[in-house]
Amino acid sequence: MPTRLRTGSAALACAIALPLTSCATGSPVQVETVSAPASASCGLLFDDFEYDGPTDPTLHDQGWNVRSWAGGPGVPGASWDVDNVSFPEEGGDSLLRLSSTTDGTPAGTSQAELTFGEEKFHEGTYAAKVRFADSPVSGQDGDTVLQTFYTITPLAYDNDPGYSELDFEYLPNSGWGAPAEAMYLTSYHTYQRDPWEADNTSDVVDRSFEGWRDLVVQVEGGVVRYYVDAHLVAEHSGKYYPSSPMSINFNQWFIDMSGHTGGPSTYVQDVDWVYHQQGESVEPEEVNRRVGEQRDAGVSRVDEVTLGGTC
Repeated sequence: MPTRLRTGSAALACAIALPLTSCATGSPVQVETVSAPASASCGLLFDDFEYDGPTDPTLHDQGWNVRSWAGGPGVPGASWDVDNVSFPEEGGDSLLRLSSTTDGTPAGTSQAELTFGEEKFHEGTYAAKVRFADSPVSGQDGDTVLQTFYTITPLAYDNDPGYSELDFEYLPNSGWGAPAEAMYLTSYHTYQRDPWEADNTSDVVDRSFEGWRDLVVQVEGGVVRYYVDAHLVAEHSGKYYPSSPMSINFNQWFIDMSGHTGGPSTYVQDVDWVYHQQGESVEPEEVNRRVGEQRDAGVSRVDEVTLGGTC
């Protein structure tokens, strides 16, 4: 759970008060953008999620793991099921789909996660096109569900200084003190498990983010910048800058059972693509252009990221 913190930057004030399309574009810190053709793949991870299903051998060969093991985050006693991850087609485009269901009990709660198992991503640009949903596809609404795109280093022990985590976390039905819909942008230094105590910093935008969203994180020069739909919404630095390589992950889980009513309810989070460019801050508009280049070239997946490597 992030520690709630509001900042007074103009970009954040605009994002909180108005739809993102009404905010002025740009970042207070200008970052040079360098274009790269689709054939240039040094330090690049791109995946268009064209897989046959959660047990497709190509998915594992590419480095992805579909979670089936127990444990947090989420409701104690809930399961993480392989069948909750699928790759449907929509309009001729393959998607990653995370489906999570609850009947209001831990035993009846099933969550979803896809993780790139190797911790080899550090400085550079992380991006994904994600569709958030404010209501379930079936059942009654109101569950404290969490929809995410995040990077993480495993915690070796409580207050491990080598821990790192960067989060986009969307809550469509409140939670963590948010009054209603809210997006948390959180950077971790470390934490301890029990009793829970987090050393992190977090900005929150209280509004709906339902629908397709372009999510970008730039990690460079001691500063982490979070963008939603090309608008800067959070900026963190100091001890919250990642200290170690991380994995790339998506999951959907339930904070608790407090909002549940009625029978089973199922929520869905979709991801169109994921992108990482090692060692370079790529502006959000340029990310989309480069992703378009890969698709136009017929590239469905590429991984040229190496631990500690540079181009």
